[in-house]
Amino acid sequence: MKVGIIRCMQTEDVCPGTTDFKVIRERQGAFEGITGDIDIIGFVSCGGCPGKKAVLRAKELVKCGADTIVLASCICKGTPIGFPCPFNNVMKKQIIAAVGEDIKIIDYTH
Repeated sequence: MKVGIIRCMQTEDVCPGTTDFKVIRERQGAFEGITGDIDIIGFVSCGGCPGKKAVLRAKELVKCGADTIVLASCICKGTPIGFPCPFNNVMKKQIIAAVGEDIKIIDYTH
């Protein structure tokens, strides 16, 4: 699995993404039960509200080899700031439309 992770830009100051990397390494959270290698192709932000660069960045991650786009927990669950992205569903639909149905989308990391 080759993953590209998109995170919320609002959380960059309070979260360096270490838990995202840990759950991948230890096969926890959304990665529980996944066998084989998991390569992180890239770790980028959405570009700021309302996810204005998420589609462009998802397309670039796929271009660089990602077969899976992960919307980090900060987007879908609001971790760690306690506020899920209100644009999450729209952003996800736009990403799917841009990268195609063959690219897997995961809604959270941990």
